Amino acid sequence: MAEDLCLINNKDSSFIIKVPKKSPLVSRMVLLLFAMICGVYICSICLKQINTQSRPKLVVPYMKRPCPAPAVEKGELRYLHYPKPVTYEREECACNPVRYFAILSMQRSGSGWFETLLNSHINVSSNGEIFSNKERRSNISSIVNTLDKVYNLDWFSSASKNECSAAVGFKWMLNQSQDPRRRLTKVLKCVYVARGGAFRCMPFPTRIVKLILPSAEISGSSSYFFFRFFVLCILAGLLAHQEQIVEYFNRRGVSAVFLFRRNLLRRLISVLANNYDRDFKLLNGTHKSHVHSHHQAEILAQYKPTINATLLINNLKVVEDTTAKALEYFNSTRHIIVYYEDLISNKTKLAEVQGFLRVPLMELKSRQVKIHKGSLADHVQNWDDVNKTLTGTPYERYLYADYEM
Repeated sequence: MAEDLCLINNKDSSFIIKVPKKSPLVSRMVLLLFAMICGVYICSICLKQINTQSRPKLVVPYMKRPCPAPAVEKGELRYLHYPKPVTYEREECACNPVRYFAILSMQRSGSGWFETLLNSHINVSSNGEIFSNKERRSNISSIVNTLDKVYNLDWFSSASKNECSAAVGFKWMLNQSQDPRRRLTKVLKCVYVARGGAFRCMPFPTRIVKLILPSAEISGSSSYFFFRFFVLCILAGLLAHQEQIVEYFNRRGVSAVFLFRRNLLRRLISVLANNYDRDFKLLNGTHKSHVHSHHQAEILAQYKPTINATLLINNLKVVEDTTAKALEYFNSTRHIIVYYEDLISNKTKLAEVQGFLRVPLMELKSRQVKIHKGSLADHVQNWDDVNKTLTGTPYERYLYADYEM
C-alpha cells in the first residue's frame, strides 16, 4: 500500500489517498453469465416451437347447428329448401330457406324484361334461358341434371346471388327443347322468308306425311299440313317431356310462373321483327333482341314486317293452343299466370309475383327499353290486309291498343 499513499509537502499540503483500479475480470464474468442465460432462454423457446410443429394437430370437427323450424304453414314446407352446394359453402346463409321457380313462356312475350325485373331483387336469382344450349336439352336425363345443378345453387351466371338467395330459378321457353323449324323443314321442305314473315311450303307426298303424322287427316292443303305439324313441333319442346318435368316440379317443390301476352298480334310483330334483325343486324352489324337505349329502340322499330294475312288466323290459333296445352299439363303444379300487358299497366302485379315467390317486397327496376310502342298500324307494312282479315273474327280485339306506354 506504500505506493498508493503520497505525502505532499507544500503550502496547502494534504494527505491524498489513491483508490486502486477495479479488476476487469469481474465485469467480464457478469457479461458472460448474462449471455449464457439469454442463450439458454432462446434455445428453450426454439425447442418448444419445434416440438409444437412436429406434434400432430388435434382437429376438432365443427358441429353445425340444425336449422330452426321455419314459421310457415305446414303446406308450405315442401317448397322450402336448404341446398348444399358442392362448389362452395353458404356459411351464415346455410339456414336461409330457398324457393325454386321456373318462368314458362314463349319468345317475344316479355320474358327477358320480366327476368331483369326479378333479378333487380336482392334475394332473387333467375339464370336466363339455360336450355338454349342443345346439349342440356338433348334428353330427359340431361334436363334433370341441369335442373339439379341450378336448384343446388351450383349454377353460376351474372344473375347468381347464390349464398343468400331466397328464390332461384330460370326461364324456359315452351318450345325450347328441339328446333321446330329444323324438324318442319325435314318433313315439309318449308323455307322461312324473313321479309315476308311467312313460310312457303313445297308440296310433299301424302304417304310421307302419313308416315310421320299417322293421325293427320290429309286434305291436300300445304298450309293445313304446315300448321298441324307446326303445333306438334311447338309441343315437342318443354311439353315433349311434360310428364317427367311435372313430376320433377311436384317432387322438388318447384313453382311455375307462366308469362304470356294477351295481344298475340303484337307478339307476332315482335317475332317477325326480331327474326329480320337476326339476319340483317340493323344495329351496326350486331343482332340485339333487347336494347337499353331509346335510340337503339327507334332504329329497330323502323323495320315494318309484312304479315301473311292468309296464314294469320291459323298462326294465332297455334299460339293459343300451345298456351292452353301448357296450362293443362302443369295444372297440378303450384303456379301463377302473369300477362305482360298487366305488368305494364298495373304495378301491383309485380307485388303479386313477389308474394308468390315469398320474397320481401321491393321496388323492381329494369334498364330495358320497349321497341314497338303505340298503335300496331305503325309497325306493320300491310296493315290494311291484317285489319281486313281479323275484323269480324274473335281476334279483332288484337287490332286495338291494349296498354299505354
